[in-house]
Amino acid sequence: MHSYLNSQIPPPIMQGTPPPAEWRVPMIDWDRPPWNRWSFQHIQQILPTAPVRRGRTVSALPEAHEAIEEVGFEALHGLTTVAQWIDHSYTDGLLVLKDGTIAHESYYNGMTAQSLHLAQSVSKSVTSTAASTLIEDGLLDPAAPVSDPLPELAHTAWAGATLQQVMDMTSGVQFNESDYANRASDIGKMDVAAGWKPVPHGFEHEYWPSCIWDQILSMHVKDAEHGARFLYRSIETDVLAHAMERVTGQRLPQIVSERLWAPLGAQEHAHFTVDAAGYGLSCGGFSATLRDFGRMGLAYLNDGKVGKKQVIPKAWVDDIRNGQHGLFDDYGRNYFANGRYRNQFWIEDDDQMGHLCLGVFGQIIYVSPEREMVFVKLSTWPEFTNPDRMQDCMSAFRAIAQALGRDL
Repeated sequence: MHSYLNSQIPPPIMQGTPPPAEWRVPMIDWDRPPWNRWSFQHIQQILPTAPVRRGRTVSALPEAHEAIEEVGFEALHGLTTVAQWIDHSYTDGLLVLKDGTIAHESYYNGMTAQSLHLAQSVSKSVTSTAASTLIEDGLLDPAAPVSDPLPELAHTAWAGATLQQVMDMTSGVQFNESDYANRASDIGKMDVAAGWKPVPHGFEHEYWPSCIWDQILSMHVKDAEHGARFLYRSIETDVLAHAMERVTGQRLPQIVSERLWAPLGAQEHAHFTVDAAGYGLSCGGFSATLRDFGRMGLAYLNDGKVGKKQVIPKAWVDDIRNGQHGLFDDYGRNYFANGRYRNQFWIEDDDQMGHLCLGVFGQIIYVSPEREMVFVKLSTWPEFTNPDRMQDCMSAFRAIAQALGRDL
């Protein structure tokens, strides 16, 4: 079924009491178009979740709105405006921060300032940011084998891999994430292990892990030496998160709440989807508001500080901006020709400090220290990934920055 633009009349997905059968979100396809246009803002109505609680103090976001809708730029299909790009890129929310103030904030497709939106793999960056405080406190050692906090992994393909290699996705563990549409691939099985999807029809004879930890323990094949190559694999984040849980004795939502969300001064509670073992899906199950994602980006822009308080260790921020960015591959270069990947963040250009949190279907937090700007875009693309859409997003961000006097 085709998706729909914001400028089009939306179909009556989940409308009515009860909704007609043909407009109820099918669990096997809730993240596919057009269903994702509704489901990404209503995860708690279709999946079990655990709260990530905010603190008592909300950090201020001053507003100084500037007109950007008619800013023009060269998209891959030709000249366009920001307003047209917003519509044609299935935008649910767009936030632009300049000098710590809101220069633009807009919502579409029924989203509001209070709506929680699924972030998909932006969740990876949220998780690793919380992990940075455990590293700072000496509870995790990036240079140590990941089997130190998780001895069970000595009997898996992660044997001998360091925690840093896991965070940089350079372990040699075989995990197929190249074809999101293949329901029986490793990433397809993760959907079932996470409690996101039922076992697909016709594949009942396959092995299906009952939770994410079971899937981790089932990974026994290496297809490269640890540290020899970069390969994007979501399960690496789940290994990191299980190590975080093991050394703290806490569940991931509580860790993120205490070590990131409350210190950021988030305005709203967030949540993780949880699997059958109660594990919060670190690689893709986090939902939050547009502004609170902006607060995280702003903390990175401000060297890890919220006000005068150091919330994210500065050494961690510096490492993402300027550290040993390591390896990359052709898949990554489709998005960033001179990019890298470090600590669960995408590096825009190895010669610059810009870095991104990215999630499938168009979730983006872009931190541009050179411009002193943060961009947050929450979307529901019809496709899992689309390098052309991503290039248009970066072109739009640059055009907006130039229009606001912040061109490089």
